[in-house]
Amino acid sequence: MSDSVEVDLVKIGNVLHPVADIDAAVRFYADTFGLATKFVDGDRYAALDAGGTTLALTGPAEDVTGGVPAASFKVPDVTSALTALVQGGGSVVREPEQGPHEVRAVARDPWGNTVVIYGPR
Repeated sequence: MSDSVEVDLVKIGNVLHPVADIDAAVRFYADTFGLATKFVDGDRYAALDAGGTTLALTGPAEDVTGGVPAASFKVPDVTSALTALVQGGGSVVREPEQGPHEVRAVARDPWGNTVVIYGPR
């Protein structure tokens, strides 16, 4: 493992799940699985409590993965985490960009799975 990422500070912050309609998706996950709403940001984003893990519903305006569900890793330094990912055989899909609440990037692990890497501004 690379020394460039502080492993004890990395966690899966949420599981990103792109949806076409935030309101309908919030109702579906509440009615079907009993998930409580943590907060909603209009038709862009909703965070649901899935028993200690956040289900992050993203509307079309916030869909950074092209419709693909992805684990989102919260890291102290997005650039360092991307460097470690590439050194480990992964690839960058979207370079770091300022989102509404954080810096985020989209990458793929060596097996082609999409991941979101995000951290403080």
